[in-house]
Amino acid sequence: MIDWDDVRYFLAVARGGSVRAAAGRLGLNHATVLRRIAQLEERLGAHMFDKLPSGYRLTEAGEEVLEFANQMEASSHQLESRVFGRDQSVRGLLRVTLAPPLANHLLMPDFAEFARIHPDIEMEILSSGELANLTNREADVAIRVVYDRKTLPLNLHGLKGPDLFGGVYISCDRLAAWRAGTPDPIRWVVIGIHGIPDWASEGEVRTTGVPFRTTDAEAQIVAVRQGLGITTLPCFVGDADPHLVRVPGTDPHMYGTLWLLTQGETGKTKRVRLFTEFVSRRLAAYAALLAGLSVSRD
Repeated sequence: MIDWDDVRYFLAVARGGSVRAAAGRLGLNHATVLRRIAQLEERLGAHMFDKLPSGYRLTEAGEEVLEFANQMEASSHQLESRVFGRDQSVRGLLRVTLAPPLANHLLMPDFAEFARIHPDIEMEILSSGELANLTNREADVAIRVVYDRKTLPLNLHGLKGPDLFGGVYISCDRLAAWRAGTPDPIRWVVIGIHGIPDWASEGEVRTTGVPFRTTDAEAQIVAVRQGLGITTLPCFVGDADPHLVRVPGTDPHMYGTLWLLTQGETGKTKRVRLFTEFVSRRLAAYAALLAGLSVSRD
């Protein structure tokens, strides 16, 4: 009888292209992965991979096994989700994934209040720019900005929230210096390799020189506060910061719509339902802030 764990190792190597990549993904050592692959090959009586200088390539038999392995994985996730969905206790682990700005500048006080109301729920906040896979149970709830609803996978269920807008911001002190005629150059501040969005016209303040790049949103905000230049931010971040102001002559731009997403049976658990309903109400209360309709300073 085939051991599902052996199949997991097989899938990791097939997807990673090497034993090293598979070991890293699974958090195990190289020898363990090799042993489990050899164990699967022995039970099936077939050679799964050809070892090449460029990595591991599936044999013809391996290609056939891959199709059924993917089906086994999908069935395993479906089983876990189905059983999880029957859990109606208000206790246990609740994993929520969302972008760092939403966690750090908007919803963390609400998460804290939810945790106080439900002390037996162990909350895990996955605050990252990476999209967690709800189908693979990497998270129970995702709070995402969706530009086009048609792009949402059909297996995800969601509560639609408010629209989210962004604007172009500069520090209050830097804007005052620009108005006074200070000649220091004003740069665009951008994250990583991302450039300046097409919608973000510079308005009345013109930038000069090369962009100033940061690695994350918090460093981006600090750079703008220090007077390095202008940047785009969600309105709920920029409007709430007393050190920042919208660049004159610029208009807010719609990023998309916030959605609270769950997958399959997961959304039927009591703790997930309580959480999504709670956060949905809070997001509705923040609609004006998220749309950039709060009073801005100039």
